[in-house]
Amino acid sequence: MKIYTKTGDKGTTALFGGTRVPKHHIRIDSYGTVDELNSHIGLIRDQKIDELSKQVLIKIQDKLFAVGAVLATDPEKAILKSGQKRLNIPTISIEDIELLENEIDRMNESLPPMTHFVLPGGHQTVSFCHIARCVCRRAERLATALYEISPFEEATLQYLNRLSDYLFVLARKLSHDLRAEEIKWIPAKKS
Repeated sequence: MKIYTKTGDKGTTALFGGTRVPKHHIRIDSYGTVDELNSHIGLIRDQKIDELSKQVLIKIQDKLFAVGAVLATDPEKAILKSGQKRLNIPTISIEDIELLENEIDRMNESLPPMTHFVLPGGHQTVSFCHIARCVCRRAERLATALYEISPFEEATLQYLNRLSDYLFVLARKLSHDLRAEEIKWIPAKKS
């Protein structure tokens, strides 16, 4: 398989199904941001963290490819007139969302209750989690904008929403594991 095809040299790219769109199309921005998120999660996975978190992150990376596939598919080409799927792309299931929820609950059990917002930082690995969380929120914003124009499976949006929550709790868990200080955000009083 050749890496360069020259078909995008004029600023367009093909979606699953063959439709060509400009590279600045919201659909491209959406799945491109999911790809960026996946790379940030790979960076977290490459840190010295517990094995269970690494295994969950690998599952998340796999599911982000499914999210990207949903976002990269031309909905008009995905379904036949009979209503059957034409393209065999992976999707997000309720079990995928429940995995994130279960992991959030499991990690929260060992953490002190949150009484304030926390400032991102404290350790490089924790900062990587916060960056990934912010990229995930951006991916979610773009995906919801795309959804308004061209609806797709709602579970995709739910997954991105839950994933940003997971990444926040993972940042707190890693702060705890790494004995990094969690600095509470306490608004300064006006004088």
